[in-house]
Amino acid sequence: MIAAANAFSDIYAMGGKPVMALNLIGFPNQSLPLSIMEAILKGGADKAAEVGVTIVGGHSITDYSPKYGLVVTGFLDIRNMITKRGAKPGDSLILTKPLGIGVITTGIDHRIADDHTINQVVKIMTTLNKRASEIMLAVGVNACTDVTGFGLLGHLREILTASNAGARLKASAIPLIPETRELIQAGAVATGTHNNYRYIRDSVKWDPSLSREMRLIMCDPQTSGGLLISVSPQNRNRLMAELRKDEEVIEAAEIGEIVDVPGEISVLGSRLPNIS
Repeated sequence: MIAAANAFSDIYAMGGKPVMALNLIGFPNQSLPLSIMEAILKGGADKAAEVGVTIVGGHSITDYSPKYGLVVTGFLDIRNMITKRGAKPGDSLILTKPLGIGVITTGIDHRIADDHTINQVVKIMTTLNKRASEIMLAVGVNACTDVTGFGLLGHLREILTASNAGARLKASAIPLIPETRELIQAGAVATGTHNNYRYIRDSVKWDPSLSREMRLIMCDPQTSGGLLISVSPQNRNRLMAELRKDEEVIEAAEIGEIVDVPGEISVLGSRLPNIS
């Protein structure tokens, strides 16, 4: 279910509608019962059925560990297509799901995440970006991407590069899954987090007051993360109001703004003034 929700997000980030998909699965059929593969495929099919996506076939191979994903085809009105290219100085940056997914899943691997935290992160990952996409399309936004493996800063950088702009973020405004900081302090940091940090660090001006934990969280790889939206000042209030009142949107927060300093990301700490 998580893999399916993650696969649909690329379509939703462009304001499109996923329509059909192919299963891709690798499975150790000599060491695990096929009933497990059946359950995996059923989970993907159930999530696809939730949004009317037809799974029209797929491909499978024998592999050493289970792997599952989907190739998704969707449709959109090209006149209303949302890309990473349209962010403008003065736009607000809106994030629709909290960060910390990679930290929590690493904590699960290390057997240090409790049941409540596990249930929370599963709910977040299985929640589709469908409603957030529909709302931003109805309101009108300038740019969007989904936040997945490159982390918040890596995917923000894609928007900034495409739009020839910069960004200023307020770390204290970024929503986090509870227990994220504690799990990082306990060592639940994925290898991908360190890779993302090394990749992005030369593009970021960090407030010296920011903790190591917060810097890593902003580079944390997300699985089925939220949408990162750049919206004009004229549409910002309506977008936030619509997102916050919809029960299918996990969380929506204004985390920063687009600025006219191409390629640069400034991350402000809580001791600095609010973003205007």
